[in-house]
Amino acid sequence: MSIEAILSSVNSFIWGPPLLILLSGTGLYLTLRLGFIQIFQLPRAMGYLFRKERGNQQKGDVSAFAALCTALSATIGTGNIVGVATAIQAGGPGAMFWMWLVALLGMATKYAECLLAIKYRVRDKNGFMAGGPMYYIERGLGLKWLAKFFAVFGVMVAFFGIGTFPQVNAITHAMQDTFSVPIFVSAALVTLLVALIILGGVKRIAAVSSYIVPFMAVFYVATSVIILILNADKVPAALALIVESAFNPQAALGGGLGFTMMQAIQSGVARGIFSNESGLGSAPIAAAAAQTKEPVRQGLISMTGTFLDTIIVCSMTGLVLVITGAWQAGVEGSAVTNFAFSQGLGSGWGATIVTVGLLFFAFTTILGWCYYGERCFVYLVGIKGIKLYRLVFILLIACGAFIKLNVIWIIADIVNGLMAFPNLIALIGLRHIIINETKDYFLRLRNNGINEEEGEISAG
Repeated sequence: MSIEAILSSVNSFIWGPPLLILLSGTGLYLTLRLGFIQIFQLPRAMGYLFRKERGNQQKGDVSAFAALCTALSATIGTGNIVGVATAIQAGGPGAMFWMWLVALLGMATKYAECLLAIKYRVRDKNGFMAGGPMYYIERGLGLKWLAKFFAVFGVMVAFFGIGTFPQVNAITHAMQDTFSVPIFVSAALVTLLVALIILGGVKRIAAVSSYIVPFMAVFYVATSVIILILNADKVPAALALIVESAFNPQAALGGGLGFTMMQAIQSGVARGIFSNESGLGSAPIAAAAAQTKEPVRQGLISMTGTFLDTIIVCSMTGLVLVITGAWQAGVEGSAVTNFAFSQGLGSGWGATIVTVGLLFFAFTTILGWCYYGERCFVYLVGIKGIKLYRLVFILLIACGAFIKLNVIWIIADIVNGLMAFPNLIALIGLRHIIINETKDYFLRLRNNGINEEEGEISAG
């Protein structure tokens, strides 16, 4: 049996019914107990993005918006461009439906984990805020061994999953396919740029992300909207195909294609989690650095990341892929989305736009995940390990361009799944804290105990 076959078997086991039930069940439970907070409080959450929380007593290293951009830098990446394509190719258009569902439930999960990140964060020996699942598992649940397991898996994801291999591979191959730049040249350039930025720490990462992520997300979505407008007559049929093939792919797509409902679910959920990382426990690490004293407020801000990442950006990619039929073009990786955008615009500029978007998205994902992995590594060995971690991370970036694409995605899915287990256990164990914090915040809000414009608790 080949290594790829062995890894595929391990991946199928990890992403089997137990994890799918745990992910969806946790999201559904939190959705119900929090009163569909991701729907009814979304306008408030979006408003918080543009209202600064004033006051000198705010703890944290970066603004709440910068913390969100750091989290988005790690989520808006190859998952939105390449990941959506691989999901639809593996599970049919129905995978898109399951990506939407896992994103909707995942917004409640993201809210909960980022709330806990603020509540249980601490200040490290360097004076920076440190938080995330490691800390709320240890300080909230009292299970230090489980916190260490999470940290180990977090480092693995940074080294071998979302953080390095898929991003570098996508960048270098997209540069080769679109601009004929040799892979080793792109790999060397990416490695150098990452090294220069990550040596500046979280503030430099947040600063870079705050400029790149919003601009590229708007640019990519705007291009997608133009394609959908140009092909408006095909959109209703594409949406119908996505929904129908989510539940009955054999009838929707034809038995000869061999898709099953379980393939659609597994592909959609796995790629959805890869893209928005809800339940993975990564975003809370960035949220913990936010300058805020209200856990609920940061939870609301952070849950918009899942909405923007999957409901908006991934949907654009998925719809363009389906209306153009590019998912059946017989190519893989970024070439699928390049083909879709070129077909949709009727111009080779489509591939250029996708490649440029991919370059920036993937690059910022590398930066975000370097920070996540570093925080996990520091939790395990202390601040003395930072230099070693960054050196290994940089070396792995240089290697990512030369690994087979299928193997890269399988490895990424495996370590993602491993990371999710301890975090979801913590969310279930701390569910009453999440619910009570939420009730208290909105009770104070109703009683004018919080100045919403400033995000401050009134003295009275």
